[in-house]
Amino acid sequence: MDQRKAKYENDKLMKRLRHCVGQAIGDYQMIEDGDLVMVCMSGGKDSYAMLDILQSLREKAPVRFDLLAVHLDGGLPGYPDGLMENYLKDRGVPYKIIREPVFSIVKEKIPSGRNVCSLCSRLRRGILYRTATETGASKIALGHHREDLLETFLLNLFHTGQLKSMPPKLLTDDRKHIVIRPLAYCAEKDLIRLAQIREYPLISGDLCRFSANKQRGVIKEMLRQWERQQPGRTEIMARALANVKTSHLLDRSVYPFTKLQADGSPSLTGETRKDAEEEETTSSWTAAGVQMDRSADLSPDLSADQ
Repeated sequence: MDQRKAKYENDKLMKRLRHCVGQAIGDYQMIEDGDLVMVCMSGGKDSYAMLDILQSLREKAPVRFDLLAVHLDGGLPGYPDGLMENYLKDRGVPYKIIREPVFSIVKEKIPSGRNVCSLCSRLRRGILYRTATETGASKIALGHHREDLLETFLLNLFHTGQLKSMPPKLLTDDRKHIVIRPLAYCAEKDLIRLAQIREYPLISGDLCRFSANKQRGVIKEMLRQWERQQPGRTEIMARALANVKTSHLLDRSVYPFTKLQADGSPSLTGETRKDAEEEETTSSWTAAGVQMDRSADLSPDLSADQ
């Protein structure tokens, strides 16, 4: 592929990702005027992309907001000390590196051979929530993408008997924090391609010998097979998560089946419509993603995105 065509394709990719993030932020009013968004940096491709895109969107966003990149060093053996900090310094984004012995605590508390992911997740989540309080962050941004949401939905469907995924916007149980997922509409393949173009300094997921989630891996491969058999199926399934017809399911707690009367009254469909204010918010954020400079350089040199 010649350089001009490669640049065109790369610019189109970034435009598509900005559009998806802007659309998601607008649809769920993830970011509001004056927010301090704590961007959780795991060291994987998704968190790097999230920070990259949010920094880019700030230039045209309909509201003013600030970013704080936060990275948790959990004490994993072989952790590349300084890698994340050097990257954040080069980006010129405010950041905070937290060092907590998460790995040691998990090893001490969980017997060998048992699943450690649940405890590790709770510990990390607690540390991030505490950091949000200490820094005054009003939103906590996580880098889960479209396929992550679908995999979680199918895991819950198959293993817990619930129709439940990762919400794009979540109020924590103690009602002190709001968690957002700006990449909820982004396809994983686009994020993989962006990571290759940007040459993000990734922190290997292999550092944690407990990190493999076998059931999630099965679901991920199943989605890949479906996508190969019928291209576009993943996108259709993702749209279904935002197109729920409660009147055509069996949950009596979310639809008043027992109160239905054949009396000619207006139909209860379980569907809702966006009001005019929500539509305007979504349009403003979507426009912010589209109006960015189409000639933005996607080369590994990050200076164009400062």
